[in-house]
Amino acid sequence: MSLTGRVALVTGASQGIGRACALKLSQSGATVAVAARNQEKLNELIREISGAGGQAASFPLDVALEDQIKSTFKAAIGQFGKIDILVNNAGITRDQLVMRMKRADWDSVLNTNLTSAYLCIQQVIGSMLKQRWGRIVNITSIFGQMGQAGQANYASSKAGLIGLTMAIAREVASRGITCNAVAPGFVDTAMTAGLGEDFKQNALKMIPLGRTGTPEDIANAVVFLASEEASYITGHVLNVNGGMLMG
Repeated sequence: MSLTGRVALVTGASQGIGRACALKLSQSGATVAVAARNQEKLNELIREISGAGGQAASFPLDVALEDQIKSTFKAAIGQFGKIDILVNNAGITRDQLVMRMKRADWDSVLNTNLTSAYLCIQQVIGSMLKQRWGRIVNITSIFGQMGQAGQANYASSKAGLIGLTMAIAREVASRGITCNAVAPGFVDTAMTAGLGEDFKQNALKMIPLGRTGTPEDIANAVVFLASEEASYITGHVLNVNGGMLMG
């Protein structure tokens, strides 16, 4: 699955799934633009990619801010000439039971997880249409498919990403552009590290493969969907959850 000659941009690339995606895309031959709020972690990632012989550049980005999205994509396209592959990975949680959830926490999660993906897609779609090739991969979640108590905002944002994925796929398919989603299950990341041990053990019992996922498990799926080998797949949600959700 060679991505030589392709340019990818990954949001939320400083840690977890986004970081793993950037590394795997680079290992597959893509030039990678990595974007996130934490510049120090991005610098570490760039050093790792460069040390392995890859090409990458970092761009500080808070996806909750539309102006930053526009300036970041303009800078990345200015530096690399194009963006062939977009991975919308940036996401946050602000968990609370719905009766106690503050409007600010609802808005923050929807803006960061869903609205940012729409804005990022807008920044790349013009050039993808002109070159008649593009790959858009949105990182959704198993909780956008099955819901989760205390995560009305998060589950809604991730379910929205699935709808966005299918709508975009229909809009741009005739131009050789695919838009797909990857839905991770329970994955070991900084986001899940703060969950209680009882929650983790209960989640493990629901996973037929008997283990939690790794960021690399998700990155492998992303690279596949970004490749030529996946050129006849669009509007699809690829479940990477160890069998936690079937049907």
